[in-house]
Amino acid sequence: MDRPAPAGMMRCAVAEGLDDILAEQLAVIFCGINPGLMAAAQGHHFAGRNNRFWRTLHLAGFTPEEVRPENDRTILQHGCGLTAVVERPTARADQLSANEFIAATATFEQKIARYAPRYVAFLGKAAYCGLSGQREVAWGLQSKTFGNAAVWILPNPSGRNRAFSLDQLVVAYRQLHLAAGEAQSRFKHPSVLENARP
Repeated sequence: MDRPAPAGMMRCAVAEGLDDILAEQLAVIFCGINPGLMAAAQGHHFAGRNNRFWRTLHLAGFTPEEVRPENDRTILQHGCGLTAVVERPTARADQLSANEFIAATATFEQKIARYAPRYVAFLGKAAYCGLSGQREVAWGLQSKTFGNAAVWILPNPSGRNRAFSLDQLVVAYRQLHLAAGEAQSRFKHPSVLENARP
């Protein structure tokens, strides 16, 4: 049975075999809703065959080439990190309950404050709505911060998200890339890995 971590406890394990990929003061931390079953089984973020995250990230300008899921830790070299709001892996995000988001809120906000990114980018509206208690949010930059980081809402890159084509995903992610570009340029150096947390 999964239990939420105590509010003051920093946990990096996102699921069985799936860890956060974080370092301090990154340009962007991308926050998935929760791990998919494939990602949890393989121990790598966005490992599902139909997930468009890595292709979108490359086409939007965050990475010079498309990163393979098994090389997900290299995202740190480009000033970005990865985490998930809810730790429990599921086949679909709609299998999570509202209570799971509520239980995750305090610990997750502490995590973001601890790593202090310039932007925290939620992949889909569901996770941010669950954390913030808001029913409606717009795409893009939000008026309120979360864990002292600016909040940006992006479309979920899951292959199940038929509402957005790849081209539409790239346009949305590129807007964040341009906004975060100044902060990101500080991290295009392998030394960022020295400050990474497993």
